[in-house]
Amino acid sequence: MKRIGFYPGSFDPVTLGHTDVIARASRLVDALVIGVGTHDAKRPLFSIEERLAMLGAETAPIAKSTGTPIEIVTFGGLAVDAARDAGAAVIVRGLRDATDFDYEMRMAGMNAQMAPGIETVFLAATPGVSHIAANLVRQIAEMGGDVSPFVSSAIADRLRAKVKSPRT
Repeated sequence: MKRIGFYPGSFDPVTLGHTDVIARASRLVDALVIGVGTHDAKRPLFSIEERLAMLGAETAPIAKSTGTPIEIVTFGGLAVDAARDAGAAVIVRGLRDATDFDYEMRMAGMNAQMAPGIETVFLAATPGVSHIAANLVRQIAEMGGDVSPFVSSAIADRLRAKVKSPRT
């Protein structure tokens, strides 16, 4: 049986922390589905199309190096429902610190009740990326700061271009 992992998030923008989790998760599953949330309550910097394109470009080398197929989808409802729709056996979540752990444990418990056949797997952040948060990367970019320590050079370029132009 093929073991499919599901990694949900907003990926606004995709950071080195995200790609670290994606690369590590890719070595644990037979296929990885990345779910990009399209929640109306959030006001993303990048459009869904831009986030899909960025993720595609950032994950292609990971898929090639690990030999694990990576699919990128969107979802607008519950991540656990999107995971079920993707045929996932596991939901992958990255943990940066104890605050993430407390929140994610509650979410894992709720998800387990809604979808008992789907396990949640936590990947502790690699120390070099454990401080990176996409919302802080966006703030740094919007204030003219250097985001290059937190994202790939391609994403840094996209951020610089985006904050110079009005939001779409």
